[in-house]
Amino acid sequence: MLRGFRYRSRRAAPAVVTVLADRTTIDPATGAVRSVQTADLATTAAQLDKIWSPHDLERLARTYWRFLSRATAFAISVTYSEHGRQVVAFGVLPLLTFQVPEYEMDADHGMIRWRIDRGVLVSRAGRGGNGYLEIVIRRQPAQSDDMAHAHISVEVANFYPALISRIGRRVYMATQSRIHVIVTHGFLRSLARLDLAESRVGRFAPRAAEAGPSTPSVAEAGPLAPDTPAPAER
Repeated sequence: MLRGFRYRSRRAAPAVVTVLADRTTIDPATGAVRSVQTADLATTAAQLDKIWSPHDLERLARTYWRFLSRATAFAISVTYSEHGRQVVAFGVLPLLTFQVPEYEMDADHGMIRWRIDRGVLVSRAGRGGNGYLEIVIRRQPAQSDDMAHAHISVEVANFYPALISRIGRRVYMATQSRIHVIVTHGFLRSLARLDLAESRVGRFAPRAAEAGPSTPSVAEAGPLAPDTPAPAER
């Protein structure tokens, strides 16, 4: 089922993704999982500046969901509603339901956070929005190679897997956790293409008639408002 996490291209990618790492831990007292996958991206300053905006941060969020669907041969899809996002298996099984995403952005970093609300993969202790999935991108200081560098992390925090409560930690680490790491590293590698999907919501998309004021500038963005409601879609 898992496919797409190995990217092959006949053309040189506009960016280079390196130093992929993973750190996954389980709190022995509570059973809460924290899983962080990271990578470094290098490209030209012009390329990075071109995609450094609230609109492109929103596109990065959509790119994550697009990759998840493609990597699983569309066995997993994501639906949108005015209440948030739902990850669904085979079109019927609600694996995870997230609250409306939160965005932050400034000149040096961007953040997208989806709070975990419920789902069959979440035990009762992890419902209600305390746990979250988060993507953070941070620009790094200039280096001697004349390239622009960014550090990207994908983090799941305070997540209480139903699998641990039902079967055990070893089974979770060997199955669900392992699949998550493989898919996330595939997503991070795919960013070498700088091929960001168009947002399904378009909260920060520039408007043709008023291109400037409708999309906050990086300098003034700070914490960004949640998505505006959108009809459910895939």
